[in-house]
Amino acid sequence: MTTESLPAGPEKEINRERILPVYRDRDVDRSQIRVAEEWDPDADVVLYEGDCLDLLKQIKDPVVRLGITSPPYNLGKEYEDHVALEKYIEVHSQVIRDSHNVLVDGGSLCWEVGNYVENGAIVPLDILLWGYFAGEELKMKCRNRIAWVVPHGLHSKNRFSGRYEVVLWFTKGDGYYFDLDAVRVPSLYPKKKYFKGPKKGEVSSNPNGKNPSDVWTDLWGGISNVKHNHPEKTEHPCQFPETLVRRIVLALSKKNEWVLDPYLGSGTTAAVCIQEGRKVVAAEIEHRYMRTARARVRKQIRMVEKQFESGFRTQPSPASTTSVARAVSARSR
Repeated sequence: MTTESLPAGPEKEINRERILPVYRDRDVDRSQIRVAEEWDPDADVVLYEGDCLDLLKQIKDPVVRLGITSPPYNLGKEYEDHVALEKYIEVHSQVIRDSHNVLVDGGSLCWEVGNYVENGAIVPLDILLWGYFAGEELKMKCRNRIAWVVPHGLHSKNRFSGRYEVVLWFTKGDGYYFDLDAVRVPSLYPKKKYFKGPKKGEVSSNPNGKNPSDVWTDLWGGISNVKHNHPEKTEHPCQFPETLVRRIVLALSKKNEWVLDPYLGSGTTAAVCIQEGRKVVAAEIEHRYMRTARARVRKQIRMVEKQFESGFRTQPSPASTTSVARAVSARSR
């Protein structure tokens, strides 16, 4: 591994690490995944250790296609610290505003949140944050309010146990990107046919699968929360599953486009972006979680390199149309 110091104006230099040559796309020549510690438009991965607001200020132009994150519910420096609800909303509103500023026209923001709990009472955070996305200042448009059903969690004694969280998907304008075919799931009845009309007797379902809808479960696609025995589990207490991030990344961005994660945590978004050939810019304020994220990034780059050495230039995606077609074919037999 070598480190280069490249000129970045009179104020400071950018430290850039070039890590492992890999093939990331069938149609491009051999290149390098470049990892930077501060914003660098020529890098492939930007991992900023610090406040996400400081990172967002470094991005002067709207270059991000997709912003996706799962912020800590209390925004304290550690997950055990509690922050008043008013302060939580104040910080969130600034992050949402600055994230909107770096989006391209038609870009998307996906905010995954649950409930704020205080003295046994819950406050749905998506309801509180809605106005900051859709209000007069940003005027973003909500395309979906996705319910992610989690099969495991804490058991409540004085209320029903919470088993879902919400992903708010907002876009900056109307010209947004959405690739449904990249995220189709197997149809429940792949041989279902039209029973009347000019197409009577023909198969009515899409051979590549169906729309996964706005309720995401562990049934199709395996979007389970990351608990103790999960293969992706790290020391992070509230970890994104790769399958959830992958569905959003594949549907709402193209290869080589920038994906933003203001609260990187253990690095799930960065890992998925490397797997799927996207560029990623992300921030994490906690050193131990950033250390974990960097390790995951290094692991993913090594995996991609090994795939190239064994003759595979791209990593098959679990949500790809090819894998769905195989599942549909198996079910129809």
